[in-house]
Amino acid sequence: MPYRIRENFPVWGEHDEETLRQLVTCARAGSAPAAALMADGHKGYSQPIGGVVAYERYISPSGVGFDIACGNKAVRTNLTWGEIRRDLPRIMDAIFNTVSFGIGRRNPQPVDHPLFDDPTWREVKHLQELKPLAYEQLGTVGGGNHYVDLLVEVDRDRWALEPGPDRADQPAGVRVEEIPDSAPVWVAVHFGSRGFGYKVASGFLNLASGKPFDGTFREPGMDMPPTLIPVSSELGQAYIAAMNLAGRYAYAGRDYVVDQVLGILGARATFTVHNHHNFAWLEEHGGRKLWVIRKGATPLWPGQLGFVGGSMGDMAVVIRGVESPESAAALYSTIHGSGRVMSRTQAAGKWKRVGGRRVRVGGVVDMDQVRRQLKARGIELRGGGADEAPVVYRPLREVLRYHAPTFEVLHVLRPVGVAMAPPEEYDPYQD
Repeated sequence: MPYRIRENFPVWGEHDEETLRQLVTCARAGSAPAAALMADGHKGYSQPIGGVVAYERYISPSGVGFDIACGNKAVRTNLTWGEIRRDLPRIMDAIFNTVSFGIGRRNPQPVDHPLFDDPTWREVKHLQELKPLAYEQLGTVGGGNHYVDLLVEVDRDRWALEPGPDRADQPAGVRVEEIPDSAPVWVAVHFGSRGFGYKVASGFLNLASGKPFDGTFREPGMDMPPTLIPVSSELGQAYIAAMNLAGRYAYAGRDYVVDQVLGILGARATFTVHNHHNFAWLEEHGGRKLWVIRKGATPLWPGQLGFVGGSMGDMAVVIRGVESPESAAALYSTIHGSGRVMSRTQAAGKWKRVGGRRVRVGGVVDMDQVRRQLKARGIELRGGGADEAPVVYRPLREVLRYHAPTFEVLHVLRPVGVAMAPPEEYDPYQD
């Protein structure tokens, strides 16, 4: 499916006018030489999710977003489906009870990681005061769309040839009873830099608007113009250093959680893919050095590996970038997921305080029915709320088709176990 042009920028997939307008606003604000919108895009804070904007002289903390370096790590294990199939419910219970999900959580076993010796903590003002929070939360997953999945590899060619489902709440491809016992088992996780990343983002947004780093922060409306900081300025350099530290932090957290799950399984990794979105990279495009800001979009250069997850009921894939005119037009970027088509509030209702607890009230999704459907399809779900139900996302196969000239599919994975924060968890640190 070819891309189309909007205000000189390539757009893949179908999007509402507000999402398209956000991309154009961000690009115009900083005289961006290039921008693009991926097929999983939707409206975000200032810059759309799935939006890629390349600035020559600016860095944008609003473009990177609040969950700095949110990303995925996926590993193929040395286990097969036949070795875990009968024990899957117990394994998912162990994952849900061992990994720390939800907001504001502290890892009960704090991780002493070399990144805490990085001089950036001392060299960038205000980061030292965030270090205790970062230390306590390293290795926690959070809420929202963050997850730990068990998947099994299925036949790639069969999946590619089938037309696929029309609804996002129907998992594509293979029924659980058709999975051969020899199918490899995979582990995949999705989350970012937790409270540390959020505090970095909100702090620098405060500084950019003339407020104290640790002053009260109120998120402006989603349609606010982007916050742009000159790269050459002291503030711009400080943000870049802090962002890179948050990137290391997110990688370390995903490494830790994957190792936790491997320990529960008694397994080892035989193949790894690890990358993130919600980040800014200094890259060369068209002979120019540009700061490429990808919010909810993932870099995919020729030969680079990527993991793309669907909803809790859909397939996931491991892809490898290829050279093509479409790849260059996308600034060597790709989707990071299947993309929302329903807001959290529409799906799950509004947050209200009931009996001293913050819970969602209202919403169109019957989560009890969703759980029954997933169970019938052989998917063990732990946690998860109506705002993450499969129906709120596009079918992954549909989204991938738009970007087909830019990658090759190496592995197709079917979820058999999904663990997320409990539905009553409110997560202010999600992207």
